[in-house]
Amino acid sequence: MKHKIPFLLLGGMTFNAVHAQRWNIVYIMSDDHSYQAISAYGHQLSRQAPTPNLDRLAERGMLFRRAYVENSLSTPSRACLMTGMYSHQSGQRTLDCPIDPNAPFVSEYLQQAGYQTGMVGKWHMLCEPKGFDSYHVLPGQGDYYNPRFRTKDSGGKYVEEKGYATNLITDHAIEFLETRDKTKPFALFVHHKAPHRNWMPPLDMLGLYEDVEFPLPQTFRDDYATRGRAAHDQQMSIAKDMEMCYDLKVTQIKPGMGYTHERNGDGFRHQLSRLSPEQRAQWEAVYNPRNQAMLDSNLTPDELLEWKFQRYIRDYMRVIHSIDEQVGRLLDYLEANGLMENTMVVYTSDQGFYMGEHGWFDKRFMYEESFRTPLLVCAPGMKGGEKCDALVQNIDFAPTFLDIADAEKPRQMVGTSLLPVMEHGGKAPKDWRQYLYYHYYDCPAEHNVMRHDGVSDGRFKLIHFYGPKGSYDELYDLRRDPNELNNVIAKKKYAKHLSRLQGQLDAFRTEQKVDEW
Repeated sequence: MKHKIPFLLLGGMTFNAVHAQRWNIVYIMSDDHSYQAISAYGHQLSRQAPTPNLDRLAERGMLFRRAYVENSLSTPSRACLMTGMYSHQSGQRTLDCPIDPNAPFVSEYLQQAGYQTGMVGKWHMLCEPKGFDSYHVLPGQGDYYNPRFRTKDSGGKYVEEKGYATNLITDHAIEFLETRDKTKPFALFVHHKAPHRNWMPPLDMLGLYEDVEFPLPQTFRDDYATRGRAAHDQQMSIAKDMEMCYDLKVTQIKPGMGYTHERNGDGFRHQLSRLSPEQRAQWEAVYNPRNQAMLDSNLTPDELLEWKFQRYIRDYMRVIHSIDEQVGRLLDYLEANGLMENTMVVYTSDQGFYMGEHGWFDKRFMYEESFRTPLLVCAPGMKGGEKCDALVQNIDFAPTFLDIADAEKPRQMVGTSLLPVMEHGGKAPKDWRQYLYYHYYDCPAEHNVMRHDGVSDGRFKLIHFYGPKGSYDELYDLRRDPNELNNVIAKKKYAKHLSRLQGQLDAFRTEQKVDEW
């Protein structure tokens, strides 16, 4: 869909006509940033750790309250962004499945439309970045401290840079803006490593929030009573699976002390080895006394569980604070250089994340905390402060960018441009989607989350779990049960909704040629 005339927002505000003055695009995506950790969403967690710079985007633009992913896992989610396709269509179903080499990327289409394209930060796909005039990317997950980057000019080598990943990624984003061809519109993809596990804060923020007691989620001690095997068999529990060394930075643990196994201890020691001796001393001067105080306290199992939660959330929110600061720095640059007048800025995450809900960390499930993701969009002429409840998904980004570029959406893109939703002040047009489809494939794998697919209409959600040991379904009424504690699949009063959702799920599978893989 291409807009050939200016279209109106509520209150009489107008966007610039796309055909007359195509917007620049700045797409900022973090890794594992939960919507709970952005204060514009009003969650109790972020009230104690506000994000004023991300909130600027909501104040000037639109906050999407029903933004979701198609597959809550980093690499498949990134493939959805780049292709506008579902995971099974691009081939990127899991972390290790290579994407179809013939799948075109939105960056290639933008280049063809005359855009200068750049990519900085976490690429995390098993292919070369394509469709970019320049890139500056981390290897795989990358490192927080003194990370290595590869560019088109580095001869295939990753070169270490001194500093903190989030700051350096912002440095390179601004470098792209400084050196760009000012005769062309641009599309800049800024992909942060943070706040991916294991939540290593910048050295100047190690003391932040140490005196804050973050509230436990209502579902922190969930017993999964009405749910099936997947919820019981997962390996993403703060109590059982969060590691004292790798995740919680307790380096004084010795064999026989009775604490959680340390599968990733070597990985953590590698991360610390990236620090200079002076940086390492600074890091240890903060964490070691805190850790020793905990060990000397002889905590009960329940006290230890709550200590783990607080350590996890404090480190996570420290990392979020650094993201917020650097997003603010990038916004300041855009404003100071007059670029906000013709630039669409998007902030989102590659999926949601568990902040202790159900006793978990990580993602993967179709339950709301990992299925749902933050999405803030600010574009020229927007009224500001608007909220959108239309069902949107990460397959919609590529078509949106092509719409902005006044380029035709190719047939293989199943996503839909967000511009019509923005045009109507966040209200969904009459022909907008009524259902979302989700599919998670990566099992057996880390965290042991069973394969599943499902559909949601925003009120009701049907999930189909499957695997070698059998399959089963779960149904949730999100209005009455927003925390998804009560599987109502067997209740007669929900039979009509179950039948309707099952019909939609079957239709998705048939129309999109999905198999259980």
